[in-house]
Amino acid sequence: MSDEQMIEIETKLAHQEYTIAELNDALSSQQSQLSNLELVVTALRERIKTLSEIAPAGSDTDEVPPHY
Repeated sequence: MSDEQMIEIETKLAHQEYTIAELNDALSSQQSQLSNLELVVTALRERIKTLSEIAPAGSDTDEVPPHY
């Protein structure tokens, strides 16, 4: 194997290692965002559950006013 071929292989390997590191950073960031969104969804579910217990479906707030 010539020196030029070895340099080319080492260059490609360095680029691949850099790309893998960038992809890992992106994946870590997305995982963090996903975890945060899961917390928000859980909080919203609890809020909806609480609100539906306070004013269940079909309550007086859903009735048509008498002037209709």
